[in-house]
Amino acid sequence: MQETVAGHRVRAADWRAFAACRGRDVDLFFDPDYGETEEARERREAEAKSICAGCPVRAACLAHAIGYGERYGIFGGTTEDERWTDRRNAIRRERARERAA
Repeated sequence: MQETVAGHRVRAADWRAFAACRGRDVDLFFDPDYGETEEARERREAEAKSICAGCPVRAACLAHAIGYGERYGIFGGTTEDERWTDRRNAIRRERARERAA
């Protein structure tokens, strides 16, 4: 499958080449193993999300994270907790629709 990114036709699998985070310090997008305060986490996540906000492949990145069940890190401007909450809410909505049918 192909899509247009930044005026270029690319294979969907090549979206990473156009990511705004490409070449950035990966530590910005992933929790450290230990010792991060809540304030430091909030600052780090806000900075990472600000990079994602203008990314031309944000949707593809988020789709990747959801499709592959990425459990850690910021993808498509979302944290792991946000993706988990969205998934849990989607499951609840689906179950409610099934019960109503």
